[in-house]
Order: sequence, then structure tokens, then C-alpha cells
Amino acid sequence: MNAVRKFRQIHLTTAEILVLGFALVILIGALLLNLPFASKSGDSVGFVNALFTAASSVAVTGLVVVDTLTHWTTFGHVVILILIQIGGLGIITMGTLFALIIGRRITFRQRVVMQEAMNKITVGGVVRLARYILIMTFVVEGIGAIILATRFIPIYGVGQGIWLSVFHSVSAFCNAGFDLIGNFQSLTPFVNDPVVTLTVAMLIIIGGLGFVVIFELLEKKSLKRLSLHSKIAISMTAFLLVLGYIIVLALEFNNPETMGNLSIGGKLLSGFFHSVTPRTAGFNTLPMDKLMLGTIVMTMIFMFIGAGTAGTAGGVKVTTVGVIVASIVSTLKGRKETESFNRKLPRDLVNKSLAIITLAMLWVITVIFILSITEDAPLQVIVFEAISAFGTVGLSLGITTQLSVVGKLVITITMFVGRIGPLTLFMALAQRRQVTTAISYPDEEIMIG
Repeated sequence: MNAVRKFRQIHLTTAEILVLGFALVILIGALLLNLPFASKSGDSVGFVNALFTAASSVAVTGLVVVDTLTHWTTFGHVVILILIQIGGLGIITMGTLFALIIGRRITFRQRVVMQEAMNKITVGGVVRLARYILIMTFVVEGIGAIILATRFIPIYGVGQGIWLSVFHSVSAFCNAGFDLIGNFQSLTPFVNDPVVTLTVAMLIIIGGLGFVVIFELLEKKSLKRLSLHSKIAISMTAFLLVLGYIIVLALEFNNPETMGNLSIGGKLLSGFFHSVTPRTAGFNTLPMDKLMLGTIVMTMIFMFIGAGTAGTAGGVKVTTVGVIVASIVSTLKGRKETESFNRKLPRDLVNKSLAIITLAMLWVITVIFILSITEDAPLQVIVFEAISAFGTVGLSLGITTQLSVVGKLVITITMFVGRIGPLTLFMALAQRRQVTTAISYPDEEIMIG
């Protein structure tokens, strides 16, 4: 009884709840996918492969060690889809959904946890935002599925066409990148299909912008009235989309192994799609291993940046990069404070952004170092895989299925860290050991640069 009483008295921090929650869902998913009837062969896929797939699903990454269509049964596909939906919405939001369904009251502490998990500035309106997130998610995914069904039903038949439409709509909105096309093709058979390509692209963009931004756009209906967060998220997203589009077209336009043999419309379509998918969806309409080196480098940069905060995407987030860019610009202009859109950014926010990017770079570098020892592959391929896993993207140059057991475990952990964020992970590990102090130390300058 004392043990039970002590357990109930444990108050987990938001960071700990997120880490443990995602880990628990991944473990349950791995156990389900490891069941013999989850695989078409009737044999267990092996716990490491099941764990990898579950982590990739919950982290909405899309890296796979077995082909999703041909290896898994319908049961396996349903498990993967549920894991993707949970991972895309987040543990806290899904928990709120069940609480609302059963009519349970959301306590103030739970609202604080929701606020921190959603990266919302204030506690006010978090339950309303959670309701909106749930409604918007299912409405957008439903619309996406209906549009995709107009193309998939004529090709695959009514039953299979509807199932593929639902699966790919959820996978796209959650920025997961899992597909049921088969043979590791992703969406390459639809490179010239504007309905499939543009629908998936728009689902990726909407899911990647972040729920808070979409909520503000629909509520305020004016760019001028948006919060600073939304302005930075939208401007950075638009800038990266345009920049990526220009770079891909410039480098791949005449590449005979990617865009070279496509029509002008096909080139414009595939160029746009490839500027969207690295942040951070994982679908591809162009063969990844045939891309020009410059396009691969651009893709790696975009995968590391990711998309919006409090959405379905990974990476260090566009707002984090936006804060760093604003800090650099302010420093170059000789200003002591960081400014953006006629607003001053708190110093703590700049420090947090620097911490996120620094920890992310250190993690990726460490993963690259480990994989360079355990895997027999070119450095370029290893770097790409490491960044794709951390950014929860799912694009690959072909090494995923060939990873060693150690390599699979390293990538599994990296996808997990990329989904919850390195700062959240280290905060969960460090917060219970931190000691508050009233001591204030004197300033002292050092030489830098």
C-alpha cells in the first residue's frame, strides 16, 4: 500500500510525461507488430525490426526496414496507421481526446501540461485549442482522403482505393511518409499526377505549419493580426518552399534520371513536391538515389530545419531557425536586443533556440560517427540517413534495409529523440537533479570569434 501511495504522489514534469508517453506507445506498437499474424509470412518480423517500425510510425518518420505493403498484413497496416495518428497528434492531445470523450474534467495541472506540450505561451484556451486540433485533423484528413479516392478508386478498386486514400491522407497530414504503393516506390508512380501530388503536398504543408498557426489563420483571418510566432513560421515556410523549388528545378531540370524525361508540367510538379517533402514528410516522386549532389545537400539542410512547432513535423523547427536568423541580423546591425517584425524577442528564447540547434547538431554528429563505424556505406549516405531520422523525415538513399542491428537501434533512438526534441529529452533527464540557487555571479568578458 505504501508503494502504491508513493507512486501516486509522483508528479512527472511535462518533459518526462512526453518522453515516457511516446516510449510506452512505441513499445506497445512494437509488441503488436512483432506478433506473427502482423506479417504476411506468418512469422515474427523480429523485435528489433518491429521496434524500428513502431518508432518510425510514432515519430512520424517513414523510414522502413521492410516494405510496408508487401510485408505487413491488414492488421499490421492498421497498427501502423494508429501509431502514425497518435504520433502526429501527440500523446497529450490524444489523452485529451479520450478525456473529452468520456466527459472527464481537465484539471488545471493537466492544462499546464497541455500548454507546455503544445509550446503555447499561456494556459488560457488550451482545451479549446485541443478540441480544434482534433476536429481540424479529422476534417482535413477526411477531405484529403476524398480527393485521393478520386484517383485511387479507379486504379485499385473501391475497397482498396478507399483504404489507400485514408492511409495516405493520414500519413501525409501527419508528415509520416509511410505508403502502401509497394516495392519501396513511395509516390514515384504518380510523379505526373497533379491530383495525388498536390493533395499530398498540401496535406504535408498544413500539418507541418503547426496547429497554432492554422488556428490563428482561421480565427484572425488577417496576416497583420497574427502573433509573432505565426508570422515567423509562415514567412520561413514560404521562403524555404520558394528557395527549395528554385534549387530543385535548377539542378534537376535536365537530369535524365530524375526530371529530364518529364514534361514541363511534370517537372514543375515534381520540383514543387520535392521542395515540400523534406520538411518533413518522407514521400518522394523522384528517385532519391538519382538526385544531383547539390539537391541531396539541400534536402539534408531542409530535413534538419523541419517545419513548424506544435504540429506534426520534426526537425529543429522553422521558428527556431527564424529566431537564430533574427539574432544574427540584430547582431550584425549592432543591436543589443534581438528583433523581428517590430517585436523584441526575449533573451531566454534566443538561448533556448541556440540550445536546441546545438544539441541537435551534436546528436546528429554523434549518430554519423557511430554509423560510420557500424555500417558499410558511403559517408554521404550515412549523413543523409542520420539527418532524415533526426528530422523525422523518412527519405533515404537506400541504406535503411541494410542497416546492422546496432545501426537499426541507433536510428530508432534518433527518430525518438527527433520527435520529442533533444531539449525535451535532456530536460526530462536533468530537471529532477537541478538545484536552484540564489547566487548571482559577476559578469566577465571573454574573447570570441
